[in-house]
Amino acid sequence: MTETIEVVTDSDERVDQQALAEQLLAEAKANNVELIGPGGLLNQLTRRVIESALEAEMTEHLGYDKHHPVGRGSGNSRNGVRTKTVLTEIGPVEIDVPRDTDSSFTPAIVRKRQRRLDGVNQIVLSLASRGLTTGEISAHFAEVYGASISKDTISKITDAVLEEMAEWSNRPLDPVYPVIFVDAIVVKVRDGQVRNKPMYVVIGVTVNGERDILGIWAGDGGEGAKFWLQVFTEIRNRGVGDVCIAVCDGLKGLPDAITTAWPLAVVQQCIIHLIRNTFRYASKKYWPQIAADLKPVYTAASEAEAVLRRDEFCEKWGIPYPAIRRLWETAWSEFVPFLDYDVEIRKVICSTNAIESINARYRRAVRARGHFPNEQSALKCLYLATRSLDPTGAGKARWAMRWKPALNAFAITFDGRINPSPAN
Repeated sequence: MTETIEVVTDSDERVDQQALAEQLLAEAKANNVELIGPGGLLNQLTRRVIESALEAEMTEHLGYDKHHPVGRGSGNSRNGVRTKTVLTEIGPVEIDVPRDTDSSFTPAIVRKRQRRLDGVNQIVLSLASRGLTTGEISAHFAEVYGASISKDTISKITDAVLEEMAEWSNRPLDPVYPVIFVDAIVVKVRDGQVRNKPMYVVIGVTVNGERDILGIWAGDGGEGAKFWLQVFTEIRNRGVGDVCIAVCDGLKGLPDAITTAWPLAVVQQCIIHLIRNTFRYASKKYWPQIAADLKPVYTAASEAEAVLRRDEFCEKWGIPYPAIRRLWETAWSEFVPFLDYDVEIRKVICSTNAIESINARYRRAVRARGHFPNEQSALKCLYLATRSLDPTGAGKARWAMRWKPALNAFAITFDGRINPSPAN
């Protein structure tokens, strides 16, 4: 006798799923049932799936199936259901939660007193990371899902990340960073009265070419050497033993604090800020032209060539915008050391995309909020924006792919200090 074994392939499963979906849609259409919304097809399917999962949990809890004779005289059995409404990603869904006679059943899929599935919390955090206020998130749920979530509830959901934020702020860091960038974003905080408050962000580039936000610190605008020494000592205590190049603006006490924390670090005037300040003096419609004319200055092979390109740039743009000429002439002595680096190292220091993309995300989140009630609220908003950066990993992959030439240049320039991971 010969047995026939049927092999079920992925394509067969996809066909079955497609046929099932088409059958459900046909039945819904025949019964005039909407696809979405209260009582819709998706709502009913979600209810059935959740209730089936709850029944399976009850069976596992009791040790026997529903209506099975084994349960007679067992001391604990099913005791009807109770109805509750939970908020899901498709809106409110009314479900029947099974009960047992001694009230020992503790479901996991929908916990006791739980009114929102975990996916809803993730939606709230995602919207908050984009800068939406609690009121705007509440209105979004009312408009899109037909559900009511109070502003206090939304605030409690976002407050749940505070512990996560504390862990992130104290996580161990890599032992060596070829480059770190120190940047600031100004937010408005209500401290008696609304005032500007700088939030300092330290971004590192790892030996494997990945961007790593080392932390976010709140300042008051009058930071000196003591403040910066505390920041960099904290970073060092989290495992950073060496930094090759620290790129920063001319903030008071910052260079001295960097070299105190890492004596071998080279402090470089931030070219990104110099370029950004150049744009501030010109009309926005000329920014692309200015960027193109400025590029030959910071990509010059030598100081003599850079001076020539600078003079050409100032001759063109210094007449309509004399402040641009004064800016570059004043900053030239701090800019010149940059020209000593290998071209690949310069690309890393001058690559505005890595820093500006992060700053743009922060500014978008901050601009949507207007002002914050306190410092912690501002830090929470920036952390939520940080945690949503590069969700697909595409940016990380691009950086890692372009990193190898720079890694070689760093390894030669800073001999013995760069040790990339063997996996990379």
